[in-house]
Amino acid sequence: MEKKLILIDGNSIAYRAFFALPLLNNDKGIHTNAIYGFTTMLMKILNEEKPSHLLVAFDAGKTTFRHNTFKEYKGTRQKTPPELSEQFPFIRELLDAYGIKRYELENYEADDIIGTLSLQAEKDGFEVKVISGDKDLTQLSSEHTTVCITKKGITEIEEYTPEHIKEKYGLTPEQIIDMKGLMGDSSDNIPGIPGVGEKTAIKLLKEYETVENLLQSIDQVSGKKLKEKIEEYQEQAIMSKKLATITREAPVTISVDETAYENSNDEKLVTLFKELGFNSLIDKLDVKHNPDQKEEFDKLEYQIIEEITDELFTNESALYLEIFEENYHTGEIIGLSICNENGVFYLPVKTALNSSAFKTWAQDETKKKFVYDGKAAVVALRRFGVELKGIDFDLLIASYLLNPSETVEDFASVAKRHGYNMVHSDEEVFGKGVKRKVPEENILADHVVRKVVGIASLVNSCLEELEKNDQLELFTELELPLSFILADMESTGIMVNIDRLKQMGEELTERLQSIEEKVFELAGESFNINSPKQLGVILFEKLGLPVYKKTKTGYSTSADVLEKLESEHEIVKEILHYRQLGKLQSTYIEGLLKVVHLDNSRIHTRYNQVLAQTGRLSSVDPNLQNIPIRLEEGRKLRQAFIPTEEDWFIFSADYSQVELRVLAHIAGDKKLIEAFNEDMDIHTKTAMDVFHVKKDEVTNNMRRQAKAVNFGIVYGISDYGLSQNLGITRKEAGKFIERYFASYPGVKDFMTDIVQDAKQKGYVSTILKRRRYIPEITSRNFNIRSFAERTAMNTPIQGSAADIIKKAMIDMAARLKQENLQARLLLQVHDELIFEAPSNEIDILKKIVPEVMENAVQLVVPLKVDYAYGPTWFDAK
Repeated sequence: MEKKLILIDGNSIAYRAFFALPLLNNDKGIHTNAIYGFTTMLMKILNEEKPSHLLVAFDAGKTTFRHNTFKEYKGTRQKTPPELSEQFPFIRELLDAYGIKRYELENYEADDIIGTLSLQAEKDGFEVKVISGDKDLTQLSSEHTTVCITKKGITEIEEYTPEHIKEKYGLTPEQIIDMKGLMGDSSDNIPGIPGVGEKTAIKLLKEYETVENLLQSIDQVSGKKLKEKIEEYQEQAIMSKKLATITREAPVTISVDETAYENSNDEKLVTLFKELGFNSLIDKLDVKHNPDQKEEFDKLEYQIIEEITDELFTNESALYLEIFEENYHTGEIIGLSICNENGVFYLPVKTALNSSAFKTWAQDETKKKFVYDGKAAVVALRRFGVELKGIDFDLLIASYLLNPSETVEDFASVAKRHGYNMVHSDEEVFGKGVKRKVPEENILADHVVRKVVGIASLVNSCLEELEKNDQLELFTELELPLSFILADMESTGIMVNIDRLKQMGEELTERLQSIEEKVFELAGESFNINSPKQLGVILFEKLGLPVYKKTKTGYSTSADVLEKLESEHEIVKEILHYRQLGKLQSTYIEGLLKVVHLDNSRIHTRYNQVLAQTGRLSSVDPNLQNIPIRLEEGRKLRQAFIPTEEDWFIFSADYSQVELRVLAHIAGDKKLIEAFNEDMDIHTKTAMDVFHVKKDEVTNNMRRQAKAVNFGIVYGISDYGLSQNLGITRKEAGKFIERYFASYPGVKDFMTDIVQDAKQKGYVSTILKRRRYIPEITSRNFNIRSFAERTAMNTPIQGSAADIIKKAMIDMAARLKQENLQARLLLQVHDELIFEAPSNEIDILKKIVPEVMENAVQLVVPLKVDYAYGPTWFDAK
């Protein structure tokens, strides 16, 4: 096998990936854009290069031996954004899972490790490829070493061989060091000779070859000013060359042979990818699934019931429903099982659904049922005329409350974390992807009864643990009853005016055609706007707009690039609008039409109650919490959502700035409490305090900046994140945050105290005792610890806001029943509740909805609710 060593500059590639990709988060709130970019690059290298040896080198710290020569070396570099810092531990974990060696050396840079190992490898007859975003490494180029420099992100590279360097600069690789000595390097704070740029440096080196030769021949240099500069800064030039020289004799303790690359640990990679939310990359791993290789369990005794009688049921029974598809609104129920003091039973589906004894037991509230995912069971059975009542325990919800950071893959993943291991994963039994199928009945029955035994086995231990955590009330009074309300909301669904939706689609098509014609007019020719290649030619070749980024296939026309170009030409604004409307058309108009149930013209979304670690609900199939409202056309989408019956209205009520009110309550900050108690505009008040101005002196821009900081504080924003939101420098953003904390010392104290509290306990809590465990908060790794600290600060705020609206939903359901109203709760969109009601009940809702929502939980500041109503959801805003 050919000996090929790939050496990767870890810090450089991570930085490149971070700034090339938009800030991405997984469902745990971890930023993942640098990890994702790094991963895709690794996959590409392994696939295309097929190296025999591979190593990723990292910088060990801020101080290196070069600081002995020049203490200001790299002194102008900004602090690494925390959004990037927190990703480095995951990149290291990624490399370990891949089985790729990584190395760092105290007092040396990654460049020096790469320089040393590449020289050793050359001597041992290896072909070497160096991958970095730092052109300093091009000095290592040789007959056997190619230096690949990433361009505009990490997808496109430029290969530096001695021939390429000669063609590009007219220099040898060794002279790259001399060039840096003369021109310096602002990114590394290498001074060079002031006034000498790349062109001048190259011209001088072509004549004098090296810095030393030049300094010996200063008298021969033409140009008085240049000669004076060289003479004045000759010592600085020698020092700069020394700083730019990569050492090839660093005391590395790893040999080239030790960098041999064999195989990745696919199991570890799949686990890590799932944790990070990189589901699209899992398929690329080509992990083989063999359903025959299953762990063998002891035989479980159970009975198959062909005729159901009342005697089968007791006062307490565990019940499990196997629904084949993920969407339980349409998915087929393929198996049922029951476990109680009479034994373990498998119920064929048709037998159960056609049994009056089963239906009677199911709807008997006095017969306690222990289930897994009660909401899914209620909705699925309701489709067959079976009302499931009396649910007293839900394993999925209990497990979520006990540790919301655990990923739910299937029943087995949940059961195993609580000590029940006698069940196979669904993938092992049903297969994966297109090969997924219902197995033979004996295999299915065994799988389903193992699950019901698991539920029965875990009831007491889970309840004891919840009680020990002081979370039993959170389970029994909030999350469990909420699951039934969500089931009712999902079953009811929301009516859609299909004709209006189709009409909007036609209107959007006309708007898209109109924009397309204008784009063609501005371009001077017609082309495929949806083709990045053709669009790139128009923008950057024909119209001559500045090129910010390139890809393998040509010019990048990504959204971030076009936003930078918006002020350069009218065509860019039109193209951005075209794309936004195109997404509305495909994702929302066409997407919603696909999921409308034609038998009742309703959409039945599914709420995920056990996903977000903060306790917030999310919505899928479709996501009705994410209908875009920034665009006028997006807002108009809500016109298609209408009441179910004639002479009814849609009624909307939402909390005003609930998270900031929660912050005032938890932090106990006097100024924040005073502002809310006096019903002041909180963003104006913040602007007054931070900018030290009077109310009438607050400008729109001041209020905008104050608003960004207010919400940034809630979400644990950094100076980098705020700078991106406001389009200001990190330094300005940092000062802004400092002024905020000076104005609101109670908030600063709360954040300090909550971090200390989390370090002692290992978790943080919301006002209703929801927990989020943060073991990383005591990590010795600064980056991991910093992310954990931000999580500790914002989780009590976001989580408490989630608690409040959940409590409001339960209280509203009870109040509607108490008032004997026909009004129904249809949707929850974060801080907003959507109802439908007959016109004669609107005046009652105007009174009771704010009353109930504002009194759901008592804070030291008032909760405030705004409401609106109308014939469509659009009119209720």
